[in-house]
Amino acid sequence: QSMDSTLHYIHNDSDLSTNSSFSPEEERKSKVQDVVPQALLDQYLSMTDPSRAQTVDTEIAKHCAYSLPGVALTLGRQNWHCLKDTYETLASDMQWKVRRTLAFSIHELAVILGDQLTAGDLVPVFNGFLKDLDEVRIGVLKHLHDFLKLLHVDKRREYLYQLQEFLVTDNSRNWRFRAELAEQLILLLDLYSARDIYDYLRPIAFSLCADKVSSVRWISYKLVSEMIKKLYMASTPTFVVDLMNELVEKFCKCHKWSGRQTFVFICQTISEDDCLPMDQFA
Repeated sequence: QSMDSTLHYIHNDSDLSTNSSFSPEEERKSKVQDVVPQALLDQYLSMTDPSRAQTVDTEIAKHCAYSLPGVALTLGRQNWHCLKDTYETLASDMQWKVRRTLAFSIHELAVILGDQLTAGDLVPVFNGFLKDLDEVRIGVLKHLHDFLKLLHVDKRREYLYQLQEFLVTDNSRNWRFRAELAEQLILLLDLYSARDIYDYLRPIAFSLCADKVSSVRWISYKLVSEMIKKLYMASTPTFVVDLMNELVEKFCKCHKWSGRQTFVFICQTISEDDCLPMDQFA
């Protein structure tokens, strides 16, 4: 009780002291909550002030971005309105390190905020990160499955058209980016229908199987085998048959030895992981 009364006193006191700093009444109210002392929250929100970066610490916006999911969790989703403006300011910060920090934690924030707030406030930011520098995009890519599984099915399907864009990087030698894409696609197989897998994920998987870097190819063999497993269990058998026929045409009959080798490795993975009954495999 004494703690509550002390906090109540601090809230009232801080409200009086910060009234003058917010000119419009609505803006002041939008930042008021009763979970932590208001003065403490105001201090945190002021970290995005450009003058602070110049006079206090150039890294202050990055620290602010790093702490934001924790602050959001503490305040609860009912007080997200206090943080929304600050989050959007950080998401458009000139420093890529600040945007990268947010990109790596956006999936955690989505869990805290729930599907409605995520769809309204986080999806636009997420879409912006998808078009950002590779250093920022990797944060989104590493947790792509974690974020997309929180969205409604219709919203999730919209991203099928954009997955192809992850094959293009600022630096073509950035093979870890493509390896991470293959890893994420394996997880994404559970989120999409057999038709979506065949239409959208299959071409990406085949492209990754022909990658110049062996580490990317090895993960891609696993991706194709898991794809076959998923399609075989689907109600429409034509998808898996068409996929296997394409494997034969594209790799088994390839005029390059590396393509034929890829076919052997994919067969090995399918066999080892029991993705198909042996008669179907034969």
